[in-house]
Amino acid sequence: MRVLSEFFTRVAERYLPDAFVFVFLLSALTFILGMTQGYGPAAVAGFWGDGFFNILTFTAQSTLVLATGFALAHTPWVHGALVAFARIPRNEVQVIALTTLVMMACSLFSWGFGLVAGAIVARQMGIVHRGKIHYPLVVAASYSGFLVWHGGYSGAIPTLIATPGHFLEDQMGVVPVSATLLSPMNITIVLVLAVIIPVVNVMMRPKADAPRQSIPEIDPDEAVDTPAHPSTEAAGGNHAEAQVAMVPAERMETSRIVTLVLGALAALYLIAYFIGGGAVTLNTVILSFFALGLMLTPNARAYSRSFQGGAKAAYGIILQFPFYGGIMGMMVGTGLASALASGFVAISSADTLPFWSFLGAGVVNIFVPSGGGQWAVQGPIMISAAQELGADMPNVAMAVAWGEAWTNMIQPFWTLPMLAIAGLGIRDIMGYTAAVLIVSGVLIGGILFVM
Repeated sequence: MRVLSEFFTRVAERYLPDAFVFVFLLSALTFILGMTQGYGPAAVAGFWGDGFFNILTFTAQSTLVLATGFALAHTPWVHGALVAFARIPRNEVQVIALTTLVMMACSLFSWGFGLVAGAIVARQMGIVHRGKIHYPLVVAASYSGFLVWHGGYSGAIPTLIATPGHFLEDQMGVVPVSATLLSPMNITIVLVLAVIIPVVNVMMRPKADAPRQSIPEIDPDEAVDTPAHPSTEAAGGNHAEAQVAMVPAERMETSRIVTLVLGALAALYLIAYFIGGGAVTLNTVILSFFALGLMLTPNARAYSRSFQGGAKAAYGIILQFPFYGGIMGMMVGTGLASALASGFVAISSADTLPFWSFLGAGVVNIFVPSGGGQWAVQGPIMISAAQELGADMPNVAMAVAWGEAWTNMIQPFWTLPMLAIAGLGIRDIMGYTAAVLIVSGVLIGGILFVM
């Protein structure tokens, strides 16, 4: 595994460009292939333009998932709990295993929350256990826990297709999470990974007498994981003096009532919604993060500042998703989606289509590093193939979701907000996550093949 890890690290350092460059390459390839279907450049460009704005709703939803998860992780109570957790393990084995598991738990709850919370835990592990652990492996172990995100509460594909009005509803209808997230196949994959991946990470730790790389020193003024507490800011010093000096507008901004009432309103709506039989959708996921974050934050000013950090981390989604919509428009408009679906049908049966969907999604994810963007590109293809073969539609959708999550282990796109908090670069962790890629690919692919 060490040899393979070094190989992947060298490849990434030399040939892995920015994720936005992938959008260009995939767009250019799709444009050229579209013309091979008998369409001229103007016609293909027309399909691209028609699709460019088709997934703006999902773009906004994905942005809010990350931003609200970021803000929730930075509330004092949640942040304090994550810091306290770092003091539980007593040795390197426990540090690696627990860091992996807490990231898995947080990512199953929310991928946006998981990326931030996992980074905070890894960084605190590095601080508390400085000199006793190999910090790059701890950060890699944390990121490896992100592998399960698509099988949890905020999984983009299963929650999207459970949302009425999603962009593929005409082809596949609305699929409840009971058929995807709560399916025996999905639960089995999550449980197997939760047992095996921590063991794999522990096995990659340096030998006992080998040197350990500690967490780099980070300027506190540049740290991005410390929650702001504006209510305690004062020109002269203490909190009481600050309150006296505040004008009415500032008192409202630092009042606990504002965020508490807004959070309670969101929570009340969700309670009534679920009691009335409402289903889990991407919108309810977002609103639940709003409710928790607002009720747990000190005041409106603090929540706004934390939310700004999440919005900044979401720039890649905002920039790239419309281009993924354009790619989808070209693939559907030129008939490429149907042609590719026929290729899957040729090598698949109703039973094996989920397995081939998983492998195909893993390859596509290298170029489309987001669950929602990938579903926009690959979803129409796999739906058509599933319909023609009579395959289980929810299992095929989840196979695409797991394929997307799988190759995130060597795709740097989602590491960016995490590595900013951890203070490392992609080359520091790629060798370890590449080993996780191999092991998890065998595990997930094997389960999809037999279930």
